[in-house]
Amino acid sequence: MIPPVIHGAGRATTVVWFRRDLRLHDHPALRRAADAGDALALLFVVDDRLLNGRWRSPNRLWFLAGSVKVLADAVAARGGRLSVLRGNPRELVPSFARAVRAQRVVVSREYTPYGSRRDDAVRAALQAEGIDFEAHPGLLVHEPEVVRRVDGGGFSVFGPFRRAWSLLDRRPVLAPPKHIIAAELPSAWQGVAFPEPGSLLGDPAVSAEPRWLPEPGETAARRRLETWSTSDRLDAYDIDRDRLDRDGTSRLSQDLRFGLLSPDAVVERCAGSGGGRARFASEIAWREFYAHLLFREPRVARESFRPKLDAVAWTHDEAAMAAWTSGRTGFPVVDAAMRQLVSTGWMHNRARMIAASFLTKDLLVDWRIGEAFFMEHLLDGDPASNNGGWQWAASTGTDPQPYFRVFNPALQGRRHDPDGDYVRRWVPELADVPAAEIHDPPPETRLARGYPAPIVDHREARLRAIAAFQSASAGGRGAERRS
Repeated sequence: MIPPVIHGAGRATTVVWFRRDLRLHDHPALRRAADAGDALALLFVVDDRLLNGRWRSPNRLWFLAGSVKVLADAVAARGGRLSVLRGNPRELVPSFARAVRAQRVVVSREYTPYGSRRDDAVRAALQAEGIDFEAHPGLLVHEPEVVRRVDGGGFSVFGPFRRAWSLLDRRPVLAPPKHIIAAELPSAWQGVAFPEPGSLLGDPAVSAEPRWLPEPGETAARRRLETWSTSDRLDAYDIDRDRLDRDGTSRLSQDLRFGLLSPDAVVERCAGSGGGRARFASEIAWREFYAHLLFREPRVARESFRPKLDAVAWTHDEAAMAAWTSGRTGFPVVDAAMRQLVSTGWMHNRARMIAASFLTKDLLVDWRIGEAFFMEHLLDGDPASNNGGWQWAASTGTDPQPYFRVFNPALQGRRHDPDGDYVRRWVPELADVPAAEIHDPPPETRLARGYPAPIVDHREARLRAIAAFQSASAGGRGAERRS
């Protein structure tokens, strides 16, 4: 039953501005305003800078549109109204706050370079008009200022970060407000409530195959969390998480990316004894490690964390890049990974490592090119996590894979897909190749099945990569530094 709309005449009015926190459960900013008894004007802004910017992705736009629609319905079921505007939030949020005569605007704190700059500009515009701007936790378990070394600095190595992160107390997970007291909207603003998914996003056509896409929205995300947290797969996560041929991961990454679930709720729901649960918590810590790093060092969004390695003499082989993006490199596990990404908008984490290592080491292509391709397709494409993962694989980042350790694709395939089932699923040309050959098929097998020969000799490529990284590390002149 939908509760009656209770208008907030005579009450203080708060604008709750949703961004990467598209949920009602465990939303500290929302609960702060609701518990105060304020009339709430709930707002989502379709930001043109993000919609058409550097990391534009039709897959993520589709998932975002569906998730905002689910949020709007959940808000309406509690007596509220979600207003959705499109444009520049630096202008629209202050304008909306003025229109509803708000005393404050509350948000879940943002940590990316763009998000931080945007919020600083909105805060300044609001404060100039006497409207408060409050940023609450909600996107991370622990804030960057809290997880610190003894000397007060931030961590650049994961192990010590993980130990410090795990010792801190988590805040309690909050229930959603049962009712929302709706602020009265001036007539000029009443036509902006979100009508149908995609209407303000241009009905984005996904690049992935629709049958592989997960259901968007908080309700579906909570079902996925319930299934994962009660499954044997979670308890076996430490054993199966690297197996490409098994369904051994949570598939919650897009839900965390859009804040359909809070990380606190995920950690609490999955807590317990056993190696699988501890290892899963460690993966949440990795996510926060990279978020903290990007917050402290915004330059890594475009530069190598290790500045010397921006001098690596990257190659610019268009044919090799086309083979990598289309899954036609001749290395079966790499090709399976890339086809999984393009088909589903998701890729197994071990496969991400293998594909990224191949691009940056075997092909010696700049990690930023791979980072951009992943962000174009990934439903869970997160600026911090994707950047951190690519810099790890390229040996340019914090806590990296040493540059002299270059993944051998065939060995990686045999280790993490021992029977070849992952390759068979995504590279059907090789469906009938026996396990002993599938990760490095002989020439006659390739020819008979229309599968390409390897585009590089891995041994030679490994030596070339090590030499290029050694030269850059020693201060040798490499490729022109990117802006």
